[in-house]
Amino acid sequence: MLKKSHNQKLTILYTNDIHSHFEMMSSAAAIISRERTAAEGPVLVLDIGDHMDRAAVETEGSMGQANVDIMNLTGYDAITIGNNEGLTFPADVLDHLYAGLQCPVVCCNIHETTSGAPPRWMKPSIVVEKGGIRVGITGATAAFAGFYQLLGWEASDPDQAIAEQVRLLSDQCDLVIVLSHLGLTTDKRLAENIEGIDIILGGHTHHVLEDPLVIGGTVICGAGKFGKYVGRLVLERSHENGRLLSREGQLLSVDQALIEPVVEQAIMRHHELAEQRLQEQVAVIDRKLPIHYEEESPFANLLAQAVLHHTGAEFSIVNSGQLLGPLPMGEISAGMLHSLCPSPINPCVVTLLGEHIYQALEESLLLEFNNKKIMGFGFRGYILGCLAVDGLQVHYDPSGLPYHKINSITLNGQPLERTREYRVGTLDMFTFKIGYETLALGRDTAYMLPEFIRDLLREELSRPGSLDETLVPRWIS
Repeated sequence: MLKKSHNQKLTILYTNDIHSHFEMMSSAAAIISRERTAAEGPVLVLDIGDHMDRAAVETEGSMGQANVDIMNLTGYDAITIGNNEGLTFPADVLDHLYAGLQCPVVCCNIHETTSGAPPRWMKPSIVVEKGGIRVGITGATAAFAGFYQLLGWEASDPDQAIAEQVRLLSDQCDLVIVLSHLGLTTDKRLAENIEGIDIILGGHTHHVLEDPLVIGGTVICGAGKFGKYVGRLVLERSHENGRLLSREGQLLSVDQALIEPVVEQAIMRHHELAEQRLQEQVAVIDRKLPIHYEEESPFANLLAQAVLHHTGAEFSIVNSGQLLGPLPMGEISAGMLHSLCPSPINPCVVTLLGEHIYQALEESLLLEFNNKKIMGFGFRGYILGCLAVDGLQVHYDPSGLPYHKINSITLNGQPLERTREYRVGTLDMFTFKIGYETLALGRDTAYMLPEFIRDLLREELSRPGSLDETLVPRWIS
């Protein structure tokens, strides 16, 4: 960190993990505008990723353009990407989106597989001058390496990448900031192990640090999730040694009564346009497909069928909680499928032991599992829901003791063997030990990107005979 003798202040305002909560963005922009006006000295405005989330109509209908427009209008100086940007948008879409972003995207641990260089819209680090203060900024995002490889990117170890950028920035800057979409545990490790980081602005784990955490000489901050807070950190140059020191750090609660008129109008317009785009008709069906979360139902069976046909596995297992309501009779639009299946969940194929499949299906018969509330890892539903299958028949006694309700499971008329391995079409969420945890105990997992499971539903609705198949029972009591 460079030393200077004159007195200066710098205010840093930051957001993270907004996840397309557009209802909060106008109010957050109003607070940023207010703080920018009231600040003594220059202001730096930063976002730490997961601003976009395709569960929101505005983001899905505009493929992220709504988020970029709001970030431009709010006046960010730099951002990094989260896994929601990096993993749920095709590379060509991100190329188009970030070409129109009026601030740099900073991330040092993502590279294109073919060139070994960052995407053209991404910089490993930048130096920003604010009121004579030279601020070095680098960033990194959670390295879901297997997923990124399918998109043509390599996600490298963030610790090593950040250390390299901090070394390059330290000698030329008064202040070094890391935009870390890596989680609080990693942020603490970075502070302990990498010399020269002055500030870590964190996200990904949605941690709320009302007062900054200080480890060694590093200040760690985090502003929760969903735009509930704008973080504020005020630095002042020391009279004694000329260094910029943290004098004040707090989270500003976002009051929805406050609005920024231009941002509010842009959000309303994007909402209207998104709903119009999502009116595209994708199917017409002659019956309603109900959904149940404690027992077998046609809509959940349709999802299981869709995953089986897409993956080409021996059979499929999905959870009914991915579907937020029944599929009505008549015209089905893209927006309807989005509203009923908003999660950015991808299909995958995994090799599982029969024993692990038996365990998960036994759990599915218990209220503590199918009524379990879960969140995160791409899931945008409310409860886990029971398991739906395609390709299997599960014979069970509902009055049996827990974990002893299933009498037999058959695959193509043959018993499912507990000691044999099977290739199973399922959902990426399960591989992270979410919900039915034995489904994460497999090997040779093959993720399938970029299709979401709602895209698979769209394909299945156009397959002849698919609706009739949903009525064929798979759970037989």
